[in-house]
Amino acid sequence: MKTLLRSAFMGACVLSAAVRAQSPDLLADRVSVTVLTTNTADLGVGGQQGVTQGEWSFAAWVEVGDRAILFDTGWSPDNVLANAETLGIDLSVAEDLVLSHHHDDHTGGLETLRRELSKKNPAALSRIHVAEGIFRSRPLADGGERNSMPALRDRIEATGATFIIYDRPTEISPGVWVTGPVPRVHAETNYPVGPNWQVVGDDGRQVADTVPDSQSLVIVTPDGQIMLSGCGHAGLVNTLEYVSTRISDHPPQAAIGGFHLYAATSEVMSWTSERIADLGLRHFVGAHCTGIESVFTIREWRVSTVIPLGTRYEAGRGMIPGNINR
Repeated sequence: MKTLLRSAFMGACVLSAAVRAQSPDLLADRVSVTVLTTNTADLGVGGQQGVTQGEWSFAAWVEVGDRAILFDTGWSPDNVLANAETLGIDLSVAEDLVLSHHHDDHTGGLETLRRELSKKNPAALSRIHVAEGIFRSRPLADGGERNSMPALRDRIEATGATFIIYDRPTEISPGVWVTGPVPRVHAETNYPVGPNWQVVGDDGRQVADTVPDSQSLVIVTPDGQIMLSGCGHAGLVNTLEYVSTRISDHPPQAAIGGFHLYAATSEVMSWTSERIADLGLRHFVGAHCTGIESVFTIREWRVSTVIPLGTRYEAGRGMIPGNINR
């Protein structure tokens, strides 16, 4: 199946992102985001008797009107499947999957999910939205390959699914956007970048891997944007500012997911908290690599926060902890 590239040739389909997102008929309503996997889990989530399983990864279930989207796939093959069943969610109805970046803790469940869900719905996860750079080689010192996505790509495309690659903010459904690669205006590299983390550039040379394929999913609502992040390698502030200039200038309503702040210094956390408060962010669901202490620091700036797996966020209602009945 041919991979698609959403790029400059789209012309009029892209237009001015900030202007298009303001059009009332493109604003999403009835939005719900449920965390399917992260580092912490709940017993008896949603008032049911099942047990959800935490792991070092992230995935979320996104419902916008009548459309469902899966964001990331977790790490272990069946963790997202099992947690979704406990939460009473039928993943097979989602034909769209958005991957935040190439790391295994966000893509590890893809092959199993595509195989199992397509038994019920052949179109399940058949459109996979990724940012440019996700398939770039990440060589290991011993000659091996650190990026599992090129090999995974061949196997997934053999099932009839299509990867759609974005190099800029693009609307994939009314009111629903992917950012594509996010410019690194501020130095928010809160993760290891060293000689063991290399990526092959356009010129064939190896350079430090800053995860250029890191992207976010953005839902524009009348009450502001809801932004989902896998690890936030592009930076929480960088992404929120980019969304405000390229997608919608509404104040951000919520930021949900991993933001790689678990090892951030107090100076970094103070700067980050102050910036997101200035931007008007009201709700913060800090999962995965965000770090519990970082979530509490952000809470001190009067931003509503929460952590566990099973947490649901609804536009107009706010955050609903995982142990509250659905």
